[in-house]
Amino acid sequence: MTGIFIGSMVFILGILIGSFLNVVIYRIPKNESIAFPASKCQSCQTPLKWYHNIPIFSWLFLGGKCAFCKDPIAKQYPIVEFITGIIFFTLYLKLGLVWQLPFVAASFAALFALTMIDFKYMAVPDSVNFAALLFALIQPDFLHAAMYAALAAGGLYLIGLLSSLLARKQAMGGADVIVAGTMGALLGFPNFFVAIFLSAILAMIPAIIWRDKGVPFVPFLALATFLVYLYDTEATQLLDRLIYG
Repeated sequence: MTGIFIGSMVFILGILIGSFLNVVIYRIPKNESIAFPASKCQSCQTPLKWYHNIPIFSWLFLGGKCAFCKDPIAKQYPIVEFITGIIFFTLYLKLGLVWQLPFVAASFAALFALTMIDFKYMAVPDSVNFAALLFALIQPDFLHAAMYAALAAGGLYLIGLLSSLLARKQAMGGADVIVAGTMGALLGFPNFFVAIFLSAILAMIPAIIWRDKGVPFVPFLALATFLVYLYDTEATQLLDRLIYG
């Protein structure tokens, strides 16, 4: 019963953080403050009451429409809140109630916000990107986390630099390098390489389908990192089989 209660509290914390992520996703790309002003309807600009901002439940209670102008409220809001709750709950099942859980969850929440922003705007804000890296570094073994982050980011930077020299154009953005640092801190080696390989596989089909428009890569890096983090032992075993047979 205690485990169920704690898991429920972690899930509720996750959907509350998801509500904040909606603010980040909407305001950061527009260079707006995430603290002020208070939330308002994007259609009629009427400030919302506190009970209009209860994660998931307010959207359901209002029927997905603004309480004032009755314009539709994007489904993104409850979906982001629910997924963030699932992220927090899943990480709790993985780690248990340990002191680093909030920081790992915050790092993955920031990666999720980057995913949504990159899909919507094809942009990766530095503020959110560095937040993900900072939270990822807060581990029981900080020195190893920092070392893996530096190696992953530095290695990807050198690969991008070499690729740019060979192609005579920029082959990799700085945002990908920072994400690589976050991946290194969360996963360590060799699972970092498993996540890079998995992200390439996940992005392959969308990249072929939408090759004319281009496909953001950060969402696939984030998803691969989450999957490998959850199944770290299995990922290591898989890599061993591939290398040693």
